[in-house]
Amino acid sequence: MTKKNTKQEIYNGLKTNELILFCIDFLAKDTGKCSFQALLKESFALRPDIFRFSNIPKWPDSRKIDRPLRTLRKRKLITGNPQTFFSLTKAGKVMAKEIAKTFRQRKLEL
Repeated sequence: MTKKNTKQEIYNGLKTNELILFCIDFLAKDTGKCSFQALLKESFALRPDIFRFSNIPKWPDSRKIDRPLRTLRKRKLITGNPQTFFSLTKAGKVMAKEIAKTFRQRKLEL
């Protein structure tokens, strides 16, 4: 099994919203903010099977991230929009930490 396959398996069990929260947390570590472009790039790097164009699999599809972002805002887990930046709320930070814990546990199991 290659490292890429192992990494992919770690992220496979996550729902799209959880993966996006994890990415925002990771990308916002230093500044507290995450751009839409950086979020799309990171999400696509972790799960290209979810965030790609169906007819051009090598490219990320920004439409695949739009609805989950609206859901996360509605649930008050993130703030921001694609024209500015995204940030995690207190509840979003708590959830992102829990998601990160599951990654560490899955890495130990592999």
